[in-house]
Amino acid sequence: MGKFETLEVSSSQIIKAKIQDLSLLVKLRLSFLVVISAVLTYLFAAESFSWLKLVALISGGFLVTGASNGLNQWLEKDLDKMMDRTKNRPIAAERMTKKEGFWISVVLGIIGLTILFVFLNPLSGILGTLALFTYVAIYTPLKRITPFAVFVGAFPGAIPPMLGYVAETGSFGLVPGLFFAVQFIWQFPHFWAIAWKIDEDYSKAGFSLLPSKGRKDKTSGFLIFIYALFLIPVSLTPFWFNITGTISAISALILGLWFAWYALQLYLKLEDKAATRLMFASFFYLPIMQLVYLLDKI
Repeated sequence: MGKFETLEVSSSQIIKAKIQDLSLLVKLRLSFLVVISAVLTYLFAAESFSWLKLVALISGGFLVTGASNGLNQWLEKDLDKMMDRTKNRPIAAERMTKKEGFWISVVLGIIGLTILFVFLNPLSGILGTLALFTYVAIYTPLKRITPFAVFVGAFPGAIPPMLGYVAETGSFGLVPGLFFAVQFIWQFPHFWAIAWKIDEDYSKAGFSLLPSKGRKDKTSGFLIFIYALFLIPVSLTPFWFNITGTISAISALILGLWFAWYALQLYLKLEDKAATRLMFASFFYLPIMQLVYLLDKI
């Protein structure tokens, strides 16, 4: 019996390890966070609720995002090995071969895009394809070349709220464009806060993604603050176009000033702790703002 128990335990441990590696490959938590913005804007657009559309949006969006993350790790295996924050990723740590990681990601991407095209609508599938392509084929290789990669990466990063709206309506227009704009601008202070915090680690792989050539200097801090401030008028656009009401306007102003205050602290102090606080503030800002848009409409 002892041998069988050992074999059973070993098998369960192997399966558990494989699942953990798969979750690291697709960045499970990050992928679900991305999907949340798509779900909130889908609910904003929906006149009548459809479980089929919601499940298709969640599963299709999650698989496409996971595929993007997996292909990113496939391309950056050698670079991931150089950085402390990424060296334990399954492909970088060689617990998963590059071939295995590639095909898992490709299959996930194909399934995800098929779900978007078939169970939602062609425009949803096109948006998913654009997000996958620009993230993997343009943003990922551009990261080592120029900080402009952050601007390029903000496009696929802002597609989820647009995707959620289009998943319901099947058409593009002003409303999804405004939701895209809010998430697009939000990404700059959000990403730069992360880049500030891990700048030394990034430099090991040749990445320089802060907005200033001086990296963690006053210029970078100032630009982060300016983008955080600019997020306030952008987040007010749904109110200005009579898409949402007064509650969202007041919330956008309060949340925007709160978020900008953390960016101002980073500019004044130029400290990693200030960057960490701004990063966590960004995690709260976006879903709260999108939820307020939804509740204000209801």
